Amino acid sequence: MSAPETVDRVLMTAAVVMIVVAGMLLLIRIRRGPSMLDRAIALDVCAALIIAGLGAKSAFSRDPYYFPIMMVLAFLGFTGSVGIARFIAVRDRPVRHGTPPPPAPAGTKEGTG
Repeated sequence: MSAPETVDRVLMTAAVVMIVVAGMLLLIRIRRGPSMLDRAIALDVCAALIIAGLGAKSAFSRDPYYFPIMMVLAFLGFTGSVGIARFIAVRDRPVRHGTPPPPAPAGTKEGTG
């Protein structure tokens, strides 16, 4: 085995070890929270770690087979994060006492017109 191949193998092994350690820390964050937003971010990072793992496997085997799968996972992770963030933003909106509620968006049952 030549020196560049040895360096390549060592770097890929280090990348896989870092991904595994990050995954273990991520599981701790998902379990402990403490808030819903922390868990949502942790799930987004989970998608990124899966993508990184697939990228490492693809680089290790020198096979581009996993690239479309990585792109689909990235899209799903992004849309999932945006959906969760919108849900949390609506749920955690502070209630102001003494002020009228904001108008409902157009096209809804309350804000027709």
